[in-house]
Amino acid sequence: MPKMKTHRGAAARFKVTGGGKFTRRKGNISHNKTRMSKAALGAIDEMMVVSKPGQRLLRKLMPYAKR
Repeated sequence: MPKMKTHRGAAARFKVTGGGKFTRRKGNISHNKTRMSKAALGAIDEMMVVSKPGQRLLRKLMPYAKR
């Protein structure tokens, strides 16, 4: 049976933590940054953990990610 392929778009957008969870960046950050406070900009820059249903989907898209 051939090897499964990793979805390259998912691999570029999501990273795996040491515990095997996926993290993602927050959305809506491409423009209007000058109006935001420094606290808001700092909060946007943080990585978020993907929800449980999203984790299941990403396991199929990235089969060789650390578990």
